[in-house]
Amino acid sequence: MLAKRHLERYTEVLLWGLRKARKGRYKKGDIVLIRYDLAGLPLAEQVYGRLLELGMHPVARMRSTSAMELAFFEKSTPRQITFLPPGEEELFRNANGSILIYAPDSLTHLSRTDPKKIGKAASVYKRLRDIMQDRESRGDLSWTICVFPTRALARHAGLSMKAYEEQIVRACYLNRRDPVAQWQEVWKRAQRIKAKLNRLSVDRLHIEAKDIDLVITPGQQRRWIGISGRNIPSFEIFLSPDWRGTEGVFYADQPSFRSGNRISGVRLEFRKGRVRNATAEEGEAFLKSQLKMDKGAARVGEFSLTDVRFSKINRFMANTLFDENYGGRFGNSHIALGSSYANTYTGDPDDLTPERKEELGLNDSALHWDLVNTGKKRVTALLTSGRKQIIYENGHFTV
Repeated sequence: MLAKRHLERYTEVLLWGLRKARKGRYKKGDIVLIRYDLAGLPLAEQVYGRLLELGMHPVARMRSTSAMELAFFEKSTPRQITFLPPGEEELFRNANGSILIYAPDSLTHLSRTDPKKIGKAASVYKRLRDIMQDRESRGDLSWTICVFPTRALARHAGLSMKAYEEQIVRACYLNRRDPVAQWQEVWKRAQRIKAKLNRLSVDRLHIEAKDIDLVITPGQQRRWIGISGRNIPSFEIFLSPDWRGTEGVFYADQPSFRSGNRISGVRLEFRKGRVRNATAEEGEAFLKSQLKMDKGAARVGEFSLTDVRFSKINRFMANTLFDENYGGRFGNSHIALGSSYANTYTGDPDDLTPERKEELGLNDSALHWDLVNTGKKRVTALLTSGRKQIIYENGHFTV
């Protein structure tokens, strides 16, 4: 269990993230949704009380336990699978903030569940995600996510509970008296890197590693974003590319837990923007089922890099939020299959209609699945001028 001082500091960091991620300002009377797993209740209670002190309206929603999730997928009829409870859309259309406290009691409870059922359920909740994205683009809402340590997470990461908690404390700067000041400093340093990246006129990015040879096309009207408060911790700097220009091979050396399944050793071959061949050392059938979720599931929605100078995470954590921000020796690069991020678009958010997104190659899908590689790599920008420039090497941004 995290100490009381850690819960208090974690709460202040989450509120910093929520404020930093929003274009507009928070004020008294704003509605903030707190979603949490049962094991994360101590942190949820701390956040709830702090929001009340700030004059806001916290709305608490406990997520389903693993037993509930398993029962849902084993016993639901097709109609129940696609059921969206009354009031959910209304809540998301009125919420000004969302905090998710992820604290699972199991990571593999759905390993025998029909992936098609999981995909159908995910497609229903895409409506809520679309509402959030629209409100976020207008400055009416922001969100952040964090992880609370559980025995299930520690076990799958191969760590003791104490070691797992220490990774969280160190990664989120909860061992500092003023962790918010530390996060603010990281944010400032990242701003400088993003500004330099965004001044480059890039035609393509070439990612080279022992097991990666991939071309990513940033596309028109794109910008690098990241370390914005939306995830705690978050050290990645990323963009949503034009999916149509993706070519080559990507390999994920980090395992991934998704929808109660463990998947490892994922190798993807892209041709003309789509995954044409996908293999996995573990969970291959689940991988292939996810790629068929919808027409955008086999396309890239995100390309990301993490600088080792930012991230203190040096162990596999069995959780994407931490693993996609892995520092270690060489930092990491990850791609996400599925949906893109609208806030990487440099134009007016109101102009980003579905037709405009399609025109720009911004991918749309119910899926968003981050796949991580932590090996030594080089990323070269092929500029529109014809010049080449290395922007990332051996875990460091070089701009």
